[in-house]
Amino acid sequence: MVKGKKRGRKVAPAPAFARKAIVKKVTNPLFEKRAKNFGIGQDIQPKRDLTHFVRWPKYIRLQRQKVVLQRRLKVPPAINQFNNALDKATGNYLQNINK
Repeated sequence: MVKGKKRGRKVAPAPAFARKAIVKKVTNPLFEKRAKNFGIGQDIQPKRDLTHFVRWPKYIRLQRQKVVLQRRLKVPPAINQFNNALDKATGNYLQNINK
């Protein structure tokens, strides 16, 4: 493709007497414009704790629900003994001793 000149007419500048003179307002530096509005009380809102509204991973939700249920429900001691079971290493050690 051959690049050619752009076709179109240039607009002539306005004559000097028709141009608007730019008038700069003299402002007092003590009184500056402030166009801020932050809502209800026109002040910055305090930071809020939004952790309640986070979509937590499933394993975290489950372990929290489990704690709440265990607090609410009364478990008889015969069943509650299985909640504090041995860890794997201690269990293996105990089985080796019993053999």
